[in-house]
Amino acid sequence: MKIGRYKDIEDFLFRQLPMYQRIGPKAFKKDLKNIQKLAAFLGNPERTFKSIHIAGTNGKGSTSFFIATALHALGYKVGLYTSPHYKDYRERIKIDGQQIPKTYVKNFVNRLITEGTFEEDFKPSFFEISVAMAFEYFKDEAVDYAVIETGLGGRLDSTNIIKPELSVITNIGFDHTNFLGNTLKSIATEKAGIIKAKTPVIVGRRQSETHPVFQAKATKEQTKISYAQSAKKLETLTDLAQDFPTYQQENLQTAYASLCKLGLKLTKKQLEQAWTKGLKTWGYLGRYQLLSKQPRVICDSAHNKMGLKHLFSELQKEKYQQLHIVLAMVSDKDLSLVLPLFPQQAQYYFSQAKIPRAKKKEALQREAAKHKLHGKVYSSIPKALAAARATAGKKDLILVTGSIFTVAEVV
Repeated sequence: MKIGRYKDIEDFLFRQLPMYQRIGPKAFKKDLKNIQKLAAFLGNPERTFKSIHIAGTNGKGSTSFFIATALHALGYKVGLYTSPHYKDYRERIKIDGQQIPKTYVKNFVNRLITEGTFEEDFKPSFFEISVAMAFEYFKDEAVDYAVIETGLGGRLDSTNIIKPELSVITNIGFDHTNFLGNTLKSIATEKAGIIKAKTPVIVGRRQSETHPVFQAKATKEQTKISYAQSAKKLETLTDLAQDFPTYQQENLQTAYASLCKLGLKLTKKQLEQAWTKGLKTWGYLGRYQLLSKQPRVICDSAHNKMGLKHLFSELQKEKYQQLHIVLAMVSDKDLSLVLPLFPQQAQYYFSQAKIPRAKKKEALQREAAKHKLHGKVYSSIPKALAAARATAGKKDLILVTGSIFTVAEVV
């Protein structure tokens, strides 16, 4: 039976289908058979356009946006697939900065329902449906390039059925260790899964623990690795630095090295357009984003050890009298790795996102107290932020962080 309203389509996707970002481990699958079967059902749309595949622990979303907006500045028709979303499901799938139309989402899901896809044994997951929808949409709209961000890992990620023009790995750190392993080598092995036969590879950061893993995979696939750090430097980084936190310069360099590897050249003006106004057009959110000035409110989606270290390093450059932190995290995060990074002198406002996977706010408060991080509990993230605003002076700084889902409720 077809679903009539778009809202009901979204409810169908979110409530009836497994989704890692909401329900955690049981949504994780051990092979690519489902997405391969769904893609075959659609006629393998992923084979009809050029693609760039991006994986990594941190920075893969930013790097995806940087590459997509730069390609668009060069005049190409560009598809962008990222995950998860902040406010609107359709943020995940864009062409030239515009979200996929509601009618397309509705028609695509209804097509799968009508043709009995959900009655099959394999029952595609939320993520598999979203990936397949993106590929079909990019095919139908005849994009020149599609920039595809992995969701989790790489080797077994649903996006890993594409044969890209270029594979990009930003960096490797500890995140999702219950799926990817608890060593940098094991995590790198999963991320290296996007390296394809005779397909060039850009790696953002050279790390002693992960280089042998990438090199071995590249040799097996008869291709070569180029490190963005060793590539031609982006001369305009200095000029653009004022628009980005310092930690983003690595992602900007990775994006620039990727464009060079593709043989594409951008003028300084094109880059400035792409990475200032262009990013806003494409809905670039949640990365050290300024929400207000008095008091200064910043939100950032950092949620693992590497990301939070970069975030707090950036905060040290800020001038303020008192730091207020609105904090909410997910339940499967190893808090013993990240809570020690938070400043003890800050005032905390604990809450939880409106997802089943959220860490209970009272439990987060108890865990934080063990690390001498103290504050009150609030029933929602917006209420926690409102309390911080009411308490903070004009020269104070408020930070909202802990996960993408935390930031999604305030942007």
